Amino acid sequence: MRITIVCVGKLKEKYWQDAIAEYSKRLSRYHKLEIVELPDEKAPETMSPAQEEEVKKKEGERILKAIKDDAFVVALAIEGKGLTSEGLADFMAKKAVGGVSHMAFVIGGSLGLSKEVMKRADFSLSFSAMTFPHQMMRVILLEQIYRAERINRKEPYHK
Repeated sequence: MRITIVCVGKLKEKYWQDAIAEYSKRLSRYHKLEIVELPDEKAPETMSPAQEEEVKKKEGERILKAIKDDAFVVALAIEGKGLTSEGLADFMAKKAVGGVSHMAFVIGGSLGLSKEVMKRADFSLSFSAMTFPHQMMRVILLEQIYRAERINRKEPYHK
């Protein structure tokens, strides 16, 4: 299966880049992985709700352009469905058996995802009711995809 991570914002810190590189290397045994970084919209610290929607809309347009037509889209959103690590492994295995050959995971910017991106999503996944920095979410997502593959192959890693 091809895995694409579509994310808003660039990783500047070396420790995040190193973590992404490590999990990308580990995942290369199982998947063709592509990470698409999109620029975030510049926004002032305080914004009206209308300004926030405009920022999400502009970022959403970039996200939608980056998603391939053949992709099964998983949007990462607080209001999504929470899964255990085993649940994610089962979800991914069932999608693969069901004919999904390309899965795109979408991580929005600091304000989240636009309504248009959420409409395009085939599934909405929540890692927690808490908010995480999108840089950290990239690492957590890659680690969980790696863990899911190890679980599905009954290889040691998940305890």
